[in-house]
Amino acid sequence: MLVEFTVMPVGTGESLGDAVSEIMKIIDESGLPYRVNPMGTVVEGNWEDVMALIRKCHDHVASKAPRIITGIKIDDRPGKPMDRIVEKVKTLERRLGRELKK
Repeated sequence: MLVEFTVMPVGTGESLGDAVSEIMKIIDESGLPYRVNPMGTVVEGNWEDVMALIRKCHDHVASKAPRIITGIKIDDRPGKPMDRIVEKVKTLERRLGRELKK
């Protein structure tokens, strides 16, 4: 399962850099495969592990902000092998005949 998510503190000022840095430490320590993009993070794993990670990130931000907005987008394709976080991009690159910007 691939999940793209964002956790945004509200009411803590304009910059989100400190909160994002703290969340990235939590994600990195989870051991789940992930990719960062400018608007969120994609993680790969089973339902329980991914949702536990998102909850941990949400709770961390909740301890520091009066309001939190968490957005989650799920691509669940049972029966497909893990490593879709890499393979989906490789498939696009093969179809295009070139590497994509990363």
